[in-house]
This record gives sequence, C-alpha cells and structure tokens, in this order.
Amino acid sequence: MGYLKTLNWKKEIKETVLIALFGGPSAYFWCSTCFSAWNVALAATAISAIQWILLWQGNAHVSNYLSYRIPWLENPSKRFIWGVIGVIAYTPTAVYSLYVVLKYGFDIDLGDIKWTLLISVGITFVISFFLNSVEFLKNWKKASLDAERLKKEQMEAKYETLKNQVNPHFLFNSLNALTNLVYEDQDQAAKFIRELSKVYRYVLDTRAQEVVSLKTEMEFVNSYLFLQKIRFDEKLQLIINIEDFEQKMLPPMAIQMLLENAIKHNVIAEEEPLTIHVEIENGEKLVVRNNLQKKNIPVDESSGMGLSNIKSRYEFLSPIPVEVVDGPSEFIVKLPLLAFEK
Repeated sequence: MGYLKTLNWKKEIKETVLIALFGGPSAYFWCSTCFSAWNVALAATAISAIQWILLWQGNAHVSNYLSYRIPWLENPSKRFIWGVIGVIAYTPTAVYSLYVVLKYGFDIDLGDIKWTLLISVGITFVISFFLNSVEFLKNWKKASLDAERLKKEQMEAKYETLKNQVNPHFLFNSLNALTNLVYEDQDQAAKFIRELSKVYRYVLDTRAQEVVSLKTEMEFVNSYLFLQKIRFDEKLQLIINIEDFEQKMLPPMAIQMLLENAIKHNVIAEEEPLTIHVEIENGEKLVVRNNLQKKNIPVDESSGMGLSNIKSRYEFLSPIPVEVVDGPSEFIVKLPLLAFEK
C-alpha cells in the first residue's frame, strides 16, 4: 500500500495510453500478413498494445517498487541483483499468462511460445536496461545537485541539534536538580554528573555524523532520561521495546528531540503522568508515542523546529518520509530505520 500511495495515477494513465498507441501499430513488423483484413489487423494491434503495456509498464512498476523498497543510493548491489531477478520472474509470467488467455479464452494462437518468451525476454532486458539507466542517472544527478544542500542542512542540523539539546533551559534545570542532589544524596549527585557529561560528550562526538546505530543512540537516550527522571521521578514513564534491531541506523539525537518535544509540550504531574513508548514497527520503523495532555506554550517557544529538522534530514537519507500522527489521545512519530551497505 505504501508504494501505491506514491503513484501519480494521471501520469500512469497517460503513459499507458502512449505506450498502447506506440506498441499497437508495431504489430505490423512481426505480423505484416495480419493486416490483410481489418478485423485481424485490429486484433493484432490490440494484442501488440497489451503486450507492450505488460512488458513496459509492468517492468517499470517492478523496477519502481524495488527502488522504493531498496533505494539505489542506499544499497546499489542488492538493488541490481533484485532488479535482474524481478525481470526474469515477471516477464515470462506476464507473457505466458497473455498466451494462455488468448489461446484458451479467445482461441488465438501466437505460435511457438518458446520463441515468444525468448523474444519478449530479450525486448524486456533492453527496456529494463533503459529504465534502470535512466533511474540510476536521475539518482546520480539528484545526489550531485543535493551536495550543496546537504552541506547546508548538515550545518542547520548541527545548530538545531545543539540548540535543542544544549540549551540554557536544559542546563539550568539540570544544575538545579544537581544542587538539590548534592545536599540530599551525594552518590546520586556523582552519578548525575557522570550522566550529564555523557550527554554533552555525545552531542560533541556526533556533530559530524549523519547517522548512528540505534544501540548508540539509545545509550545516549538512557543518560538523557536519567537526568529527566531526577526532575520528574515517577511522573515520567518510558517503555522501550527495541530488541533485535539495535544495529539499524537513524540520525543522531532524533529520539532525544522527540522525547524533549513530548516533555516540553505536555503536562507532567503525579495525577497526570506522561508515558512515552519507544518501539519497533514491522522491523522498519521506530515509533515514539506519548499520551496527550497538552499545556499552553507561547507560540515563539513552540516553533516545531526540532521535528522539522528531523524531517529535513530524513528527506536526504531515505525515500520513506517521517510519519506524524497528532491524534485525539496520542501523539505519534514514526522514524524509518536505515540500513546502509558497508
């Protein structure tokens, strides 16, 4: 369903009509005798048009679907292998299905099916080579054009990440909590300082990185949450379930930004605890969701820049967009998990 949502149906219909108009008359080149009578010529033209649509549009959708699931820039060798498999699997199936329908449904014999399949596969490899070449060049051109934009976005991402994480409010709240701990529990205060240093160290260490492993990100998140739990205690609850997916990748501090967003925009009290879930959906997306209990925040302090920053980084890293669901009782953000070829 995800791939179908990406289709431009007007464009698909237009391309199908153009292919039919081009492919139909081509029947003359493989069956010139079919044009001796108008009814036979019409049938041959229709069959040729259908075959061209099956071969061109069908293989185009196989190629596009594979690119949707396995982007060229993310995993080129795997994409190439599956592209070849897709052509070999789809083409004979489509042609043989057409052969069976025509022969047993309309009593039309296309001749020796072996030659029909062989010629069709040959034509399809030419079509597939053309389609994949165009797609690869388009991706290569996009990567070149995005080079400068990426540099700019990286700088903006670094700035926004630092602004969201190392901001005066966060530091002020942390120091306030530390002041209280020093008098109440010196051992806990020492641990607080260690976790605070880990948070700032992570911020500095990941400034030049586009992605980090989920395992590395969660180690940072645990340090960040320790500091927040000192402030909110049991009023803030976090439920994490990400086992077996810790080697997946995502932009650094993406989860922390979402946690900060939830903490900033919701009431957190003993009678109204904030519960945040971090979990994996179908092995492909990391889901962060929290119960909604919105508090009034001035517009200038609620710009949504953190979420916009995450979306912007994902636009370069993945063809799958960040999904945001602002429901009546829950706020949900779904981040695509990345897997880059080493």
